Amino acid sequence: MKIRQNLYLDMDVTVALDRLAAGTRGNKSRLVNDALKAWIARQGSNEIDDLLRLRFDRLSREIAASRRDIDVVLESLALFIRYQLSVTAPLPEADAAARAVGRERFEAFVAQVGRQIATGQRTLAERRPGELA
Repeated sequence: MKIRQNLYLDMDVTVALDRLAAGTRGNKSRLVNDALKAWIARQGSNEIDDLLRLRFDRLSREIAASRRDIDVVLESLALFIRYQLSVTAPLPEADAAARAVGRERFEAFVAQVGRQIATGQRTLAERRPGELA
């Protein structure tokens, strides 16, 4: 169903509309109708864009904070490993018992990390601020 509308348009818009209607694009009613549909659809999408922009901004801040936390953890781990390797004497090749104990400890460490990750437990979350292990 179509309803007749009486509209007042600026002269330059009227001239442009006449040129478009003279071509193969259709009559004035169809052109104005399609243009208004497109404009109204864009208005709704702008509201959605504004809402999404707020959420994306929040997510971007959270990602930046996570990156910072990961950088702190990686740097801490790297410094600990460097320190540990510099103060620990290497095991002699002939000390098979010590190497076996080292392998067992490493396997236990990897298993513990796997359990902590799988259950969602975090070692640092168990400590209160200022509390040492």
